[in-house]
Parts: sequence; C-alpha cells; structure tokens
Amino acid sequence: MSVDVLGELSEAGVSVWLDDISRDRLRTGNLQELSDDYHVVGVTSNPTIFAHALSNGNAYDGQVADLKTRGVTVEEASRAITTYDVRWACDVLRPVYDRTDGLDGRVSLEVDPRLAKNTAATIAEARALWWMVDRPNLFIKIPATIEGLPAITQAIAEGISVNVTLIFSLERHGAVLDAYMAGLELAAAAGHDISKIRSVASFFVSRVDTEVDGRLDKLGTSEAKALRGKAAIANARLAYELFEQKCASERWQALASSGANVQRPLWASTSVKDPAFPDTMYVVELVAADTVNTMPEATIKATADHGELRGDTIHGTYDASRKVFAELEKLGIGYDDVVQVLEDEGVAKFEASWNELLDTIKTNMGL
Repeated sequence: MSVDVLGELSEAGVSVWLDDISRDRLRTGNLQELSDDYHVVGVTSNPTIFAHALSNGNAYDGQVADLKTRGVTVEEASRAITTYDVRWACDVLRPVYDRTDGLDGRVSLEVDPRLAKNTAATIAEARALWWMVDRPNLFIKIPATIEGLPAITQAIAEGISVNVTLIFSLERHGAVLDAYMAGLELAAAAGHDISKIRSVASFFVSRVDTEVDGRLDKLGTSEAKALRGKAAIANARLAYELFEQKCASERWQALASSGANVQRPLWASTSVKDPAFPDTMYVVELVAADTVNTMPEATIKATADHGELRGDTIHGTYDASRKVFAELEKLGIGYDDVVQVLEDEGVAKFEASWNELLDTIKTNMGL
C-alpha cells in the first residue's frame, strides 16, 4: 500500500472495526493480522455473523461435542459458543484496549434478539453475558427499540459498557443518547467510576439506501433517480450533528466534568449493496472525529486499496442533508415510515438469524 488510507482514516478520528467474527479467524491469527496490517482496533458481531460462522467448516465441532456430552440446552450452548469467540477476540485486542485507555480494542456481543421487545429479559441477558465473557473490553449490544432504551440505561447504570444497535432514525438516536446519559448519572450516584464506562451508538447506513432507493426506483422519475444513494449518508451526517448538539448540552458537560466518555456514533452496515455505487462510499463520505466505522473485511481491504479520503466529510453538510429528506418527502417517501420499516425488518432479520444459529447447533448436537 503506497498510501496508508486506513492509517489516515484512523488519524482523522475514525476507528476501524471489523464487522465479523469466527473461530477460524481467531485460531488462524487472521484477526491479529488485520489489527497489525489494516489498523483494525475493534470487532462487532451479530446473530447473522454467528449463524454463518457455525454453518461453515468444522471449527466448532469439538466444543459442540462437549456441550452435547454435558447435556446443556441449545440456548445455553449458543451462549457458550458465542462467548468463547468473543472472549478470545477480547484477549487478542486487549493490547489495543490498554494502549487507547479503553477507547478501542472492543468486541461486541449481542443479546438474544428475540428479547428486543422485553426490557427485563434484555437486562438479565446483558448481565449474564457480561459475567460470562468477563473482559473489560467487552461491549454488550442492546437494540434501540423502545423497550431497549430502559435496558440501555440500566446496563450503563451497573457499569456495563453498551453498543446500542439497530438505530435508524434521528429521533431514536436522540433517545439513545439520553438513555446513555441517564445511565451514567445513575452509575455516578451508585459510586461507579464512570470514566471506565464506554458506549457506541450503531447507526445503520446502507440499509437506508436499500429501502429508499427501492421506493425511488418504483417512481422512476428523473427527480427520483437524482436522489438515489443520498439518503443513507445524509441520515448518518445528521446523526453526527445530533451527537454534537447533545455533547454541547449542560447535562453532558456536567457528566464530562466527572470523567464521562462520549457515546461515539458507529457507522454500521457499511458494505455497499448497490454495485452502481463506489464500494468505499460509506467510508469516505462519513469521516469525522469521534466515530467508528465497522466494516466487513472486503470493505476494509477495498478502502486500503483504493479509498480516496477528502478529510472531514461530515461538517458543513447538514443543510444539504436536510434538503435530501425534504425532497424525498415531496416525492411521497416519508422518513418516519422508512425508519420504522427498517427497525421492524432489522429485529426480524436478527431473530431469524438467531433461530438459524440455534437450529444449526441443535443439528450439530444431534438433537
């Protein structure tokens, strides 16, 4: 690499995280190589990733056989398998965690997505996973459903670091930021060292374009075609504006003076789904300090190979971003409807992947 694009991205304040995990990545040293050679300083996982990992190869056969011999349930087996991988990844990235004083070196593990509408069960599962992994550089992923918001607050209040996932709307992002602050206030009141608590807010990107562009294609007008590929980036940029506004509030400033860390925006779902767009679009167009971009390996390597950074590509774009949604509204594409459809689909997709994961484990255990 003649130009270290990922190094420049990191210097610009964007942490590069890998959106994938598997036992093979860990035992072959691939994760360490990506950390060493491609500036990868974090890992995110989700039910779809784990379902894929278990369905390919034989890396899990030994552990599955042991779990079968012990007679554990399929649900407990899923926890044992996923926490094993995440614990291992946490250990691989522990030097990054130590070097960055807890900012990076993080590995995310999601609560059972079937609990997305159940606050109490989500809290209980978050506690269990935090205890099982037992690593300070863990993030527990909690979905940003209405029912997930109080679970986020409670987890943070107990000193559990949280990756809030499945955020699509600006309104919900604001509620997530508020839930984080409420949790920090409770944690401080309970005597926790809030400087040790971290959080990211995973704002999904490419899925917004997939949904909006599908609606634009049905309209087929020149006005509609001109808006293709613009909604997702505009949405993410406005999410960053909201993050800045919350950070400027008196409430946040009071927490910051007590050592609190900002809840960084994390750009999720950053692989480009439409081949008509550049494959690094959701990386180079979302560059600003205090952010994370979690990418599949293919996107990481594409960015390293031919990504063209232009410095900060978020500040100065807010008015233009609002104009995108005003123009979409004129065409009858309502923002609130789009983001609600995406949240519902997101929860359903992760539920389906979780059930696929459980079915795979059940088959491998011969049950």
